[in-house]
Amino acid sequence: MNRRPLLSRRQLDDVFAWRADGPVSVRRFLAEADALAGQLPPGDWLLNVCNDRYRFAVGFVAGLLAGKTSLQPASQSAETLARIEADHPGCCCLCDGEFAAGGLPRIDFPDLSAVDPAKISKIPDIDADRVVAILFTSGSTGLPQPHRKTWGKLVDNGLAEASRLGVDRQPLHIVGTVPAQHSYGFESTFLLALHGGCPFWSGKPFYPQDIAAALAALPPPRLLVTTPFHLSALLAADIPLPEIALLLSATAPLSNELAAQAEARCQAPLLEIYGSTESGQLASRRTLDGASWQLLAGVELAQEGEYTIAHGGHVEGRVPLGDVIECRDDGRFVLIGRHADLINIAGKRTSLAWLNHQIAGIPGVVDAAFFLPDEDPAGGITRLAAFVVAPTLNRQPLLQALRQRIDPVFLPRPLVFLDALPRNTTGKLPRQTLQALFAERQRDG
Repeated sequence: MNRRPLLSRRQLDDVFAWRADGPVSVRRFLAEADALAGQLPPGDWLLNVCNDRYRFAVGFVAGLLAGKTSLQPASQSAETLARIEADHPGCCCLCDGEFAAGGLPRIDFPDLSAVDPAKISKIPDIDADRVVAILFTSGSTGLPQPHRKTWGKLVDNGLAEASRLGVDRQPLHIVGTVPAQHSYGFESTFLLALHGGCPFWSGKPFYPQDIAAALAALPPPRLLVTTPFHLSALLAADIPLPEIALLLSATAPLSNELAAQAEARCQAPLLEIYGSTESGQLASRRTLDGASWQLLAGVELAQEGEYTIAHGGHVEGRVPLGDVIECRDDGRFVLIGRHADLINIAGKRTSLAWLNHQIAGIPGVVDAAFFLPDEDPAGGITRLAAFVVAPTLNRQPLLQALRQRIDPVFLPRPLVFLDALPRNTTGKLPRQTLQALFAERQRDG
């Protein structure tokens, strides 16, 4: 049987994570995971919704040791939980705070302070072919879909990112603003901790002051794993920040303007990660170096009809990508747009991502999103909607500015002003959320 270690580049007395009361060793982490494994009920599935990143890690490894598969939905809505309960009988829910678990049996994270780390004498290994996690898509383009991940591929995933970021030579201390359950947070905080030798901060800071405090709680060198949404808010707050060695961003396109501002403010390079829940992370780039992406070690792309297929390396099988991709002769590639994003109105084509970029570039616009409704178009012509946060603007000046940037056929009808967009914890706007906003606007007239 092919087996792979639970942790790479780690000794038992190395620091695995940092909590508010100080560092936690690998030995203690494994002792707590082993103790929790013995308290989990029978069954094949574990829904781990712990907000504390360290408790998530303990829960994940406890599930591994107990023979369970970790279920990691991007949404924790009542509808999602009902689907998980129906599709995964015997699933239990591990929580570390207030959480409405619905009909799922609930386990509150126990007090593990009395465990004895001295009983841990080695780092365990896991069957490489075993499915250890099922990650679900965010629902940005429809219902969330499950994707199975084997242990061997997850190990290769963490090693590939560690090599690309250079942390295999110089480990960094990680602060993540994204949840560990999400594919990006799972890979770039948890897997980097397991197989990149990078200790992480246990919390999940959201507000700028909390992010700064989390960074200050860690020794240098530091890695901030974040999103354009969180990064923009952090820079806008204009508060003192501890020294940062590297910035990492994903989940949404990052503008050159924000990247330049971030690098100047933090005096650190900013890298983007490209990938998907289906494929895992595939490539990286330094935003200010240009539009092209460099594949991670072992990953390859192939063109099959209109779709680009990712395969090789840590990719599970052959995965069709949702993006339209232009491959370059030097092995790099450029993103053109998403298949689900491309729209055709009155014979004119564009993408929602391009429209979002145009409206976001208007002075006074804080946040915005275009939306193509599900309803049948009146008179056979599709009408786009847009939701915008722009406290200093009103409708006519904004539409006038938008006319200078886009074809009139793409002007939004309606244009809806909001105090804030209902983004999730990774800064995304699931399509179902936008559809609900649009339906509410239609009811209100």
